[in-house]
Amino acid sequence: MKKIIILIIAITVSISCSNDDDNSNQSEIEIRLSNTSQVDFKNVIVNTSNEYVAFGDIDAGQTTEYKIFETAYRYAFIELEIDGETYTIQPIDYVGETPLENGKYTYQIDADDSQARYGKLNLTFVED
Repeated sequence: MKKIIILIIAITVSISCSNDDDNSNQSEIEIRLSNTSQVDFKNVIVNTSNEYVAFGDIDAGQTTEYKIFETAYRYAFIELEIDGETYTIQPIDYVGETPLENGKYTYQIDADDSQARYGKLNLTFVED
């Protein structure tokens, strides 16, 4: 009888220890930033629709950890500083855009030689 009880407990424990942890983050939108430029970014802020999220400083060639967003799109408002000057990616709106599904994504940000506040940065969307 003890062997049957131990067997039942072992089966119950093994069933409850499934691989659900591997999919635990699939119920959220997670976005990270990648600085694909040759310059360091300071005070990086992202707004995907109605929430500002601070990413801090991102050195050239570096990628941040993922941060959770309630709603996001293939592009976003991004503001950052390069050598003390502020530069911005400013979407006009999200009309006609479909919100991202739960998953992991990367916004790759590059900076060109322009000095235009709204023209220096380029964003590339990557589905991870």
